[in-house]
Amino acid sequence: MTNFVLVHGGWIGGWCWSEVADRLRKAGHRVEVIEQLPSGGTDPAALGDLAADAKVVKQAVERVGEPVVLVGHSYGGMVITELADHPAVAHSVYLCAFWPQRGQSAMDLFAAGPLPTWVSPHDDGTTRTTDDLELLRQTLCADVDEQHAYAFLRRFVPQSIASGTAPSTAPDRGHPTTYIICEQDRVLPPAAQEQMAAAADNRYRLPSSHTPMASMPDELADALGRVH
Repeated sequence: MTNFVLVHGGWIGGWCWSEVADRLRKAGHRVEVIEQLPSGGTDPAALGDLAADAKVVKQAVERVGEPVVLVGHSYGGMVITELADHPAVAHSVYLCAFWPQRGQSAMDLFAAGPLPTWVSPHDDGTTRTTDDLELLRQTLCADVDEQHAYAFLRRFVPQSIASGTAPSTAPDRGHPTTYIICEQDRVLPPAAQEQMAAAADNRYRLPSSHTPMASMPDELADALGRVH
């Protein structure tokens, strides 16, 4: 049995892990899902930054109380990097995720130029995804059918700008790491994933979009189940 803590990315919540979490539990693993990072939500004034997100994940890791496999998707990679030296983390997994160097922010890794057309900053201190669900589907989950993709995408919430601009502390890593590269990703190009994955102890590839938890939960759960 493996103890997993699953960390979602930007604009979404822990609900995105439901199918994968169910499969891991059925395989005999213990799974703790971060239901909502403080940096995302419907009240812009209440949103936190990277440090607030890392604090919530640290509390979850310590609540499990045993060595855990810490999994971060997309922006969640920024968050799990903050726990790189935590003694309760036995292994970290980056799922098409940002893996920053010390001092790098998500914005540094996400956009060398202007933000892409599917996301925009707002005066209330948030970034939000486009209302054009088909554009969003083609960008994030083109390998998911329209009905399921639209239901997935309608649940997106604002994300604090502060979480994207905060620099990573990137403490020295005290455990092995796996990077899962998503080969059809249109958000974080596979070439960029390959570059970050070069520092990982293990690499795994899925022929998926940026949201393999929606497009291929069986394959993703199987890949995570191989991590020890």
